[in-house]
Amino acid sequence: MEVSFCKTVSFDFENFQYQTVSAENDRAVTIKFQIDEKLYSPGDVVVVLKGSDVVFHGMIRAIENGLALASDPRGSALPVKNLIS
Repeated sequence: MEVSFCKTVSFDFENFQYQTVSAENDRAVTIKFQIDEKLYSPGDVVVVLKGSDVVFHGMIRAIENGLALASDPRGSALPVKNLIS
C-alpha cells in the first residue's frame, strides 16, 4: 500500500502574487502563482489568509516551471487579478 501525505502552504493576502485563470462573480476561482516545486507538489493545499479570514482554500492541481495551478470552486473571496508582479 502506498501512503502519501499532503502539505498545506499558506500565504498572506497582502503579499500574495497571483494571476486569475478563471473567475465567477468577480472572484478568482482558479489561480496561478509562484511556488517552490521542490517543496510542494500537486495534491498539496493552498490557503490565502486576510487577517484571520480565509479568502482562498484549494488544492494544487499542477505545477509547471515554478507556477502552481489551484482552484477554490466553492468559497473563493479572492479578487480577480490579471498579473503576477
